[in-house]
Amino acid sequence: MYFRNRTDAGVQLAELLATYHTDECVVYALPRGGVPVAVPVAEYLQSPLDVVITCKIVHPGDPEYAIGAVSEDGAVYWNEHIRATLDASLCEEAVHEAREEAVRRQSVYRTNMTRLSCVGKVAIIVDDGIATGYTMRAALQSLIEEQPARLVCAVPVGPSDTLDNIRPLVDDLVVVAEVPSRFGAVGVYYDDFSQTSDEEVVALLRSVTS
Repeated sequence: MYFRNRTDAGVQLAELLATYHTDECVVYALPRGGVPVAVPVAEYLQSPLDVVITCKIVHPGDPEYAIGAVSEDGAVYWNEHIRATLDASLCEEAVHEAREEAVRRQSVYRTNMTRLSCVGKVAIIVDDGIATGYTMRAALQSLIEEQPARLVCAVPVGPSDTLDNIRPLVDDLVVVAEVPSRFGAVGVYYDDFSQTSDEEVVALLRSVTS
């Protein structure tokens, strides 16, 4: 195991982000699991914390298998190879469900409905790990449109092939542990990878912003 829990992963990640300590940064988390990782990062950098809401598009036959993601503005990012093998109506239904969940999360996590701006600032986006990378790509594309001075993706762990696909989208990719092959699930690299609840997300966000 690389990490005791998400907080430990965030502490280790924060140490690797020390070079940004003097910059004007905004830290963004992918909820739910990215929020407890991002809290130590935001506290260490003394930066505000917000969320970038994305939702997986799951395979119609396997709810654990992501085939894409939607961003909070409704944009869709697909694994086009898998999409081409599926019935169009099933794809539309999967996207509809993901968009509904994105709207729900926005209403729960961000009461003023307005994301913190990163225009002209360093935007650091954090998750508890990357597997397929769909939700991270959706989040990064959403932030790219805001034209930050620098865009940083920071994750505790991820597979080399997925990370290679992320690198062209960002100015800096910070990873504690890059796994070359046979990655498996993100939770394999944690002693405690218990699910983060909506209530925990809200409480953690308030703890940083209060």
